[in-house]
Amino acid sequence: MNGPLEWFAAIGAVIAAAMIAADIGRRATGWAFVLFSVVAIAWVIVGLTGGGMPLTIQNAILLIVNLWGVWQYLLSPKNKRKIEKMEEIEKEAEHEVETS
Repeated sequence: MNGPLEWFAAIGAVIAAAMIAADIGRRATGWAFVLFSVVAIAWVIVGLTGGGMPLTIQNAILLIVNLWGVWQYLLSPKNKRKIEKMEEIEKEAEHEVETS
């Protein structure tokens, strides 16, 4: 369990978590969920080929959760409109904070 797929999955998970923790916007969070989804697929493959059923089951469930995150942050028409409105408000708030 030390091959390129495992390294990709491990590094990808760290990058996705950092993207969410950085709180740089809802779109970035959505793309972090995309990366988490790809990473979960990689871990499922690792688990299936290496006989790690707990790893496989865990990441199959995480894949569902992460795809829900992709829907919430990037694909849902209702949430897209909310995100656009929140970004407008965020810019106004940043301007107010910087000028006061």
